[in-house]
Amino acid sequence: MYRTFQSGDEIGIVELWNEVLAHDPINEKRFLTQVLLDANFDPEGLIVAVDGERIVGAILAITRKLPMMGTDLEPDTGWITFFMVHPDFERRGIGHGLLVRASDYIRKQGAKKVFFSSYAPNYFLPGIDEAAYPSGFDFLLKEGFRRAYSPVAMHRTLTDYVYPEAVKAVKADREREGYIFEAVQDGDLPAVIRFANTVFNPDWGRAIREGLLQGLDPSQILIAKKDGNIVGFAMYGGYKGIRERFGPFGVDTSEQGKGLGKVLLHEALHSMKKRTIQGAWFLWTSEKSSAGHLYLKNGFKTYRTFHVMVKELAD
Repeated sequence: MYRTFQSGDEIGIVELWNEVLAHDPINEKRFLTQVLLDANFDPEGLIVAVDGERIVGAILAITRKLPMMGTDLEPDTGWITFFMVHPDFERRGIGHGLLVRASDYIRKQGAKKVFFSSYAPNYFLPGIDEAAYPSGFDFLLKEGFRRAYSPVAMHRTLTDYVYPEAVKAVKADREREGYIFEAVQDGDLPAVIRFANTVFNPDWGRAIREGLLQGLDPSQILIAKKDGNIVGFAMYGGYKGIRERFGPFGVDTSEQGKGLGKVLLHEALHSMKKRTIQGAWFLWTSEKSSAGHLYLKNGFKTYRTFHVMVKELAD
């Protein structure tokens, strides 16, 4: 039997999650903050399959009710951020039944396409990890999804980290040209958030704001300025208070090619090392992007690959 979310289901969903999605376990607090308290959450979009009183499958469908910025609700787009079926109940059509109902929910909201699972702000993973969940990847393909792109997660150990002398030299050159590298000051925070929102994407500005509201030390946001204007920034520890999580991080495209990104990256890594943080990691970049090349050249290694999947919804 299928039904929509009811109070108390969170316990069974988390238990099922930790059994099925073993590479990415969660706890009830994280489920509360990333699902139930998400401004876009609708109980009608969280569909469960039950066997008696037991939850044996679940799927979450999301459409935007609160814009990330301005008034854009992305009305053509919906997202599925997780799905799962207990191994004892596989090959009974339960996954298909859940997906049909989730797609119907998204379609009724007016959306024309659905992604797995590039939803901001409360995604769990950027997409499906084919290596960790091969049956999940095959399921999406069979259900008509196609791969849109494949972001990667990277990690760098800091146990042996030393600020490179070559990067110090680049920093000194830029400082002689009038660039300033420093931890953000309170008065710069509105400009940094605006810079992240407009130059990159609204989820980055949200991450900065929410991190600070949740107690992030502003010294964990490093900035580059020229003539009083923000031209780049790097942050760590801002997502859910996870000390080792690096990002967001970016340099204005008009300022790229000057080594500013390299300096900001190492300013952040050095700051992390001073806090005795033993590693830096993040979930989402492209290995082929300029940022991806920068990470790989500076000690980061890819440890997971995801596929963002998309399907056009028929009328």
